[in-house]
Amino acid sequence: MRRNRLGKSGVRVTELGFGGGPLGGLFAPLDDETAARTLEAAWDSGIRYFDTSPHYGIGHSERRIGGLLRDKPRDEATLSTKVGRLLVPQDPAGRMDEAFAVPATHRRVWDFSRDGVLRSVEDSLERMGVDRIDLLLLHDAEEHFEDALSEGLPALAELRAQGVVGAIGAGMYHPGKLARLVQESDVDVVMLSGRYTLLDQSALNELLPACVDRGVSVLAASIFDSGLLATGRPSEGATFDYAPAAPQMIERAHRIADVCDAHGVTLPALAMAFPLLHPAVSGIVVGMRTAEEVRRNIAAFATEIPNRIWDDLRAEGLLDERAPVQA
Repeated sequence: MRRNRLGKSGVRVTELGFGGGPLGGLFAPLDDETAARTLEAAWDSGIRYFDTSPHYGIGHSERRIGGLLRDKPRDEATLSTKVGRLLVPQDPAGRMDEAFAVPATHRRVWDFSRDGVLRSVEDSLERMGVDRIDLLLLHDAEEHFEDALSEGLPALAELRAQGVVGAIGAGMYHPGKLARLVQESDVDVVMLSGRYTLLDQSALNELLPACVDRGVSVLAASIFDSGLLATGRPSEGATFDYAPAAPQMIERAHRIADVCDAHGVTLPALAMAFPLLHPAVSGIVVGMRTAEEVRRNIAAFATEIPNRIWDDLRAEGLLDERAPVQA
């Protein structure tokens, strides 16, 4: 699988990356055996970029991805995790975590301070059982942006200068704040959640031009818009942006699927291909929870997309005219 470099760093990622959110029990519980088979299927398929976070299942995702990488040639893999939430042990008292389907053994404490970043990295390395992190990202800093920019980012830069991590950046859904980060700092990459997809191209306004100008790479996450684009047709109860999809978004997805049908490709295949056509995008990150999902996504990723499909989408008013459509 093709690998691309992140910004000016020496870190490279496979164009299809493994998103670790589902390994933490996102939306539904996931047992260790299923998680292990999923990760092995991803490795066997050629995926070598694995993204996780302490937030995902309050440590479950990190432990599971670390378990895979401890048994593989470490230099072949690229690993990213995130900072901004410290995990503090607590008595679950029979409760489940509020965000993931795991027992509430820890609580999250927001902390973008230097000490918080360093402690988070140390905790993540211990949970994963690995000796290094290749890419470190500020995570979900929208409501803590000034602290993340003034305190967290210099801590990340310090770790990069020391060689503890190879590349730094931030993962958020707010393209405007990520654009400011790109314009005001020396990051290598941003991970953008759900704002450069077939249904939302708002990153074209500020963020993507800024990344091209500054030589900053983009990793496009949530490219299926948290479910709406994950199947050939939107299923009943489909979600968009982690909430029930509005009727107009479901109708738009169906209209895009109509164009896909006319060209003999699937909606997920088109959703995976689209972001990678932009020169700033180095890779896409797709959450996967079963080996079958991995195999299905690999097949979609390998689909050859006819160029005329982009013209038809534009003719139907379904694609921003500014979006690049030539590889």
